[in-house]
Amino acid sequence: MAKFRSLIERSIDLKAEELPALIISFVYFFSLLCAYYIIRPLRDEMGILGGIKNLPWVFTGTFIVILAMVPLYGWVSSRYPRRKFLPLVYVFFILNLLGFYVLFYFNISPAQVAQSFFIWVSVFNLFVVSVFWSFMNDIYDKDQAKRLFGAIAAGGTLGALCGPILTTWLAQPMGTHNMLLISVVFLTIPILCIKKLSHWFNKQPLSIKDDSYQKPMGGHWLAGFSLVIRSPYLMGIGLLILIFSTLSTFLYFQQAYIIQATFSNSAERTSVFAMIDLAVNSLTILIQFFLTGRIVKTLGLAWTLALIPLLLTIGFIMLSISPVISVLIIVQVFRRAGNYSIMRPAREMLYVVLEREEKYKAKNFIDTVVYRGGDAVSAWIYDGLRGIGLSLGQIAFVAAPIAAVWALVAYRLGIKREKIAAKGNTS
Repeated sequence: MAKFRSLIERSIDLKAEELPALIISFVYFFSLLCAYYIIRPLRDEMGILGGIKNLPWVFTGTFIVILAMVPLYGWVSSRYPRRKFLPLVYVFFILNLLGFYVLFYFNISPAQVAQSFFIWVSVFNLFVVSVFWSFMNDIYDKDQAKRLFGAIAAGGTLGALCGPILTTWLAQPMGTHNMLLISVVFLTIPILCIKKLSHWFNKQPLSIKDDSYQKPMGGHWLAGFSLVIRSPYLMGIGLLILIFSTLSTFLYFQQAYIIQATFSNSAERTSVFAMIDLAVNSLTILIQFFLTGRIVKTLGLAWTLALIPLLLTIGFIMLSISPVISVLIIVQVFRRAGNYSIMRPAREMLYVVLEREEKYKAKNFIDTVVYRGGDAVSAWIYDGLRGIGLSLGQIAFVAAPIAAVWALVAYRLGIKREKIAAKGNTS
């Protein structure tokens, strides 16, 4: 055990007193994404059955629900301290899952419930992950974020691997709707982790100087929006997320069209999706454990943020030349693995230098409204490009310079973040 602990500490540059928090954070994110990936196959099945041509409407519906959810989150986070409102978020979604379980069990309005569930899962994923990273940014300082966020993100990747495995093993013998109950069990674990991490944080020297985490943040229920529009830095992060969601949606539609054209059998398509997920998650967890922290340390945050956008620029050029299944799989695997293992942890480091209200409210607004708004708009744009006759290769060629702009925005944000950290303020 001592040798294993020493290996972990050397591999991710871990200090001994940080190990308990790292383990709990790892378990927290593992449970969270395991809960999500248990029910994701059910969501994807409903999306496919609805038809690719209806996806823009589904994306738009998700955005509308997000718009309704954000004020509620803002109201709760304004009136309750962190130790209370964070568990409330998870309790809310647990009750939602139990409600869907009842609807599925009694087969009530199956078509409408299926559409609602697809949208709900998309909202659920964004909210719970956003809240998780807000909490991580709140309890770890900027130095710890650089060293530990890669390993913490690996917990989520492991959960993303275990969730589908559990669904594969249990869905048939237990019944699909009963998987919702398994997801509920995993979703209760983060509530316990929040309590443990808050206790660890209380014992840190910082807690002596700053006890604001014990108090409600205050502010109004639309503070996330107003905080973003008043801050060029936060608007820059919003632009980063907007471009990211646009390119992700473009690639999602490319994948849907290419796989649909290549495989006529549903089982074959399912196998391909599973193979891509397995390759992505396996590559991601290796990078997160052993490379993410070292990449940030070697390249610096600015170039780390720009790395995946630059590689995706090349990927879209490859797709524009040869929009075939083999190229698609290569681009998707490296794009998604790179996002989960490198881009996402680096992106979360942008928030470490901000104030608590910005970490929770502004971040949540960007991660939900801006993200899903970008999804909805880009889905219709993609549909329009197909409507005027552009081929898959031509659309990929259009996306390549957008990815290059994304790289530039990411690099400049990384530079700005280091300047803010050096000054010790967010002006």
